[in-house]
Amino acid sequence: MLNNSTAFSGFSTNDLSKTREFYQEILGLKVKETPMGALELHTPGNNPIFIYSKENHIPATFTVLNFQIKDIEKTVDEFIGKGITFEQYEGMIATDEKGICRGDKGPSIAWFKDPAGNILSLIEKR
Repeated sequence: MLNNSTAFSGFSTNDLSKTREFYQEILGLKVKETPMGALELHTPGNNPIFIYSKENHIPATFTVLNFQIKDIEKTVDEFIGKGITFEQYEGMIATDEKGICRGDKGPSIAWFKDPAGNILSLIEKR
């Protein structure tokens, strides 16, 4: 039924102003405000990602948005320089001191949060 439909992702925030500033100024993404007062993130080759305000927002406990990048080491260093703190995990997805999970069987990944606590990731494209 939906095989001819386009799809887009969406998630909530508790502060659209801080969220817009973070995605636009820190991450360098194109951000547009919708007529409904929500935000759209525009990334090359994708449908816009919809971010809406929710008064009782609770961040997801999983990754809501992944960015494929060429050089994880360089990008993590740049983001640390912009004040981003990377998550630290143990176990199967153990991260190093920078917050990078260096993949033996898969790509290297680093997780961080937006101002609303939503988890985002950088994934090194192999």
